[in-house]
Amino acid sequence: MTSAIEPIVRRKLSDEVFDRLERLITSGELQPGDEMPSERVLMERFGVGRPAIREAMQSLANKGLVSISHGERAKVLKLTAQSIFRQVDLTAKIMLSQSADSLEHLKSARIFFERGMAREAAQRAKQADVEALREIIDHQRASLGHAEEFISADMRFHTRIAQISGNPIYVAVSEAMLAWLKEYHTEMLIWTGKEKYTLAEHEEILGQLAANDVDGAEAAVLKHLERSRSLYMK
Repeated sequence: MTSAIEPIVRRKLSDEVFDRLERLITSGELQPGDEMPSERVLMERFGVGRPAIREAMQSLANKGLVSISHGERAKVLKLTAQSIFRQVDLTAKIMLSQSADSLEHLKSARIFFERGMAREAAQRAKQADVEALREIIDHQRASLGHAEEFISADMRFHTRIAQISGNPIYVAVSEAMLAWLKEYHTEMLIWTGKEKYTLAEHEEILGQLAANDVDGAEAAVLKHLERSRSLYMK
């Protein structure tokens, strides 16, 4: 029986260099904040030319593993949930702009996520959390008539609720979804009085959190997001 042909694909030199540099980082040989070896050192170590080194280094930067500044050595970055999500910001926004279904799916995912965050926050909320959320609402109210500032405060309110969980991945997910939706958020701010509904609903959510009412907090968030989901327009 003849086996299927499995040709060996010759890889680019820069891909091989990338793999080796990535292993230096993932193995812990290079730590966050460390400088990468110089181009000359890497050229000698791997026996390749400068173009392969530079291309591999740029690939590392594109993946958020290193930062490159002109005239300085590349540095290893500390990976966080936020930095990982920022790597997909552009592609996520393109996906949303090309598909109405994707936007609807994201809105549904946000509602599912924030209902859980509300329940978690209601169980854990302390006085300091309530005061921080109160301050955000007060700032949002003072921002009436200033669209960008109002939206920024709106996003901070929801992200601050996620912070109550103490889980940085929840916070990163909240920030990412809100950033992606922001592209479609401005239809809300035609100043037809809808922003006042937002403030009233935020007050209701805060009241439920302050009372540590798990079911009440979830219901308040659900009411708020179901009303506002139609305001995100393509």
